[in-house]
Amino acid sequence: MILLFSSPVFFTVTTFATPDSINTNQTIKDGNPIVSDGEMFELGFFSPGNSKNRYLGIWYKKISTGTVVWVANRETPIKDYSGMLKLTKHGNLIILSGGSTMIWSSNSSVSMRSDRSTLVLQLLDNGNLVVWDKSRTKDSIVWQSFDYPGHTVLPGMKIGKDLVTGRERYMTTWKSIDDPAPGLYRHWVDTNGYPQLFITRGPVLVARFGPWNGLKFQGVPFGNQNPIYSLEFVVNEKEVYYKYEIKNSIFQRILVMPDVNTLHLRWNDQVQDWDVFGNQIIDTCSGYGFCGPYGSCSINTYPPCKCMEGFRPHIENEWNSGNWSSGCQRKKALQCGIGDGFRKLSGVKFPDTRRSWYNRSMTLAECEVACRRNCSCTAYANLDIRNGGSGCLLWFDDLIDIREYDEKQDLYIRMAASELAGEGNEVPPFSFKNKRVLAVVLPTSSAVLILCIVAYSCIKKKEKERSYMKGRGNWNSHHKKNSDVHMEDLDDLPFYSLYKLAKATDNFSIDNKIGEGGFGPVYKGVLEDGQEVAVKRHSETSQQGLDEFKNELKFIAKFQHRNLVKLLGYCIHESEMILIYEYMTNKSLDSFLFDETRSSMLDWPQRFRIIHGMARGILYLHQDSRLQIIHRDLKASNILLDAEMNPKISDFGLARKFVGSDTAAMTKKVVGTYGYISPEYAVHGRFSVKSDVFSFGVLVLEIVSGKKNRGFFHEDHSDNLLGHAWRLFQEGRPVELMSASLHDSCIVSEVFRSIHVALLCVQNYAKDRPTMLSVVLMLVSDGVLPQPKPPAFYTGESRSQVEKTVSSANENMITLVYAR
Repeated sequence: MILLFSSPVFFTVTTFATPDSINTNQTIKDGNPIVSDGEMFELGFFSPGNSKNRYLGIWYKKISTGTVVWVANRETPIKDYSGMLKLTKHGNLIILSGGSTMIWSSNSSVSMRSDRSTLVLQLLDNGNLVVWDKSRTKDSIVWQSFDYPGHTVLPGMKIGKDLVTGRERYMTTWKSIDDPAPGLYRHWVDTNGYPQLFITRGPVLVARFGPWNGLKFQGVPFGNQNPIYSLEFVVNEKEVYYKYEIKNSIFQRILVMPDVNTLHLRWNDQVQDWDVFGNQIIDTCSGYGFCGPYGSCSINTYPPCKCMEGFRPHIENEWNSGNWSSGCQRKKALQCGIGDGFRKLSGVKFPDTRRSWYNRSMTLAECEVACRRNCSCTAYANLDIRNGGSGCLLWFDDLIDIREYDEKQDLYIRMAASELAGEGNEVPPFSFKNKRVLAVVLPTSSAVLILCIVAYSCIKKKEKERSYMKGRGNWNSHHKKNSDVHMEDLDDLPFYSLYKLAKATDNFSIDNKIGEGGFGPVYKGVLEDGQEVAVKRHSETSQQGLDEFKNELKFIAKFQHRNLVKLLGYCIHESEMILIYEYMTNKSLDSFLFDETRSSMLDWPQRFRIIHGMARGILYLHQDSRLQIIHRDLKASNILLDAEMNPKISDFGLARKFVGSDTAAMTKKVVGTYGYISPEYAVHGRFSVKSDVFSFGVLVLEIVSGKKNRGFFHEDHSDNLLGHAWRLFQEGRPVELMSASLHDSCIVSEVFRSIHVALLCVQNYAKDRPTMLSVVLMLVSDGVLPQPKPPAFYTGESRSQVEKTVSSANENMITLVYAR
């Protein structure tokens, strides 16, 4: 039956006109749903399949009653029928159980200047649930369910990324027909290079759809040329997304199944059921990179993998034994320039475009010239197949994840000229296809010759500079004479040329940018030997500079600990200051903790291991390393996670060393990050090892709760996360701080002990906080812990008291902290 996910249990009795909205004075209780104005959709509480758990969701009302399209509390079900949805006066949607226990929140809010009495929660006829301000005409939507897709995409819903806010909209499967919690698979848009669609299972790439060709995504059977719906793919400087719109009144939806297959469904009114309009089945050749670089996969042959013409297996024995992952290599090396040509390949899904470049206005002939002039270019093609073809797409890496498919778009692969002799479909060296190419190439060639002469002189000059740098010239010759760091201190640390790093990061392409800190942006790079690295480059706008760069070099270069990130090398070139680290596959801790979907991938055992790893790493810094240091900037974004989710502390630009008992110091410039800075440091500029202990305590509370300390909000009080944890601890219910996603995996005693230790770490006075050695021992022992005192910045006031105080006070304030 296609009515999968469409048999939930509802308790709905409607004998009168049901409203489509509520305001801040109303609630939606279990058994009393609201219905959109045209009675297309219904919002209320339900139980999926055979489950007895209750969830807040949206389902079809007019047709296919009970087919659920969106669920709010996917990971936090209610065990009874006491569920209630409330819109707060601050614009936040919350689900309460038992009348008081909050189990889900939209984490949305309006500005203090908004008229909160005009906020409305409304269910629209397109299935979108919105919180909006009816007193405003522009930007009135505070929150909408369309920004948080589940397993269903409805017409008008965007899947992609907002490049301004960083918000990602992606699909996630249900665990099963009885459990709407996020399943194993995620459908999302990767914006690196020319954007494309991926399916991932955790951090593992499962499948990839080919790039957008103007009408549809390559390798997807259902496209744009049909009378039922239109598909749109938008790529600009503000956002990247795809969506579809219906052309008639037929009901449609896209559904991802728990087994990762994707169905495009339309409602058949005659049989009162859903028809499969399109079906994307994940098969052998769908597996990402199944045949390796330059290998082509065909589902209709056995073995399914073969090397493309002009290529041979990279590892013959593996290939012949059925392991094709190592792919293929060229039979004849490229010569570059006049020694290369291009072979046309048709009827394939294009290779991975994450390392590509594109231009919408170029012709195919101009695209060929651009590829031919760049020796790193491995292939080119038209970007759009409409109207005879237009645009240019260039590849700058091994061609991977190619499969035979009935596509009408041609791919031109760079080959050695000797490989093309006598072929009819090749583009030989300087084969001028038309006069336009000739007009471009002839005047260009003269200019190129002149540029080559100039470039050669520049290269020779740069080589001399690089050889000097490689010879470990004194830092002082490039920087301040009184600098206390010399290159001889770094004899064991490799030097990388700027040229190699630019090549590894595609000239520091924005597509390779993976983050940014106080020092500057961080790029993913691939060195010539294939090693993946993280390249941190100093930004001209950064408030950090030479001192922080020296800090990083002289401290981290000496560290040897599994919970500290490894520095692989550095680059100093004129004004450039660059650090090269080992690449962390899973990026930073904050990318998991504070992401609604990815946070579910961190179960309690993983989080507890991360807490332990952080504690051991900080203890090493404070006590066991040859250079004992205070980090001063411990935060979730500076805790990196490797492929096994092991934590590694990074970013030592603000670190300070201490000797023996000299564990405290003063500074006039307070640096760090709001939410993690200890009170004595923020107010008096006094920092010590206990400053790091405070930051660690904040991190533990964030790991347990999945909430940020900075910006934390609660209906009943104005405290930050620390104060909220303290209140719960005082009331004997600290485990309620725990993220709802941990209910099935947690060990309550470990959660309780972690919260208890964290509260000891965030006590207001530094002298009351434990050392990191005590912290490590407390985490692994079962002994009785001392009672914590109130945490820093705790007021004990209710929200109503604070709002009354604020309204009667003036608005003058003094900023004490120079934080980032």
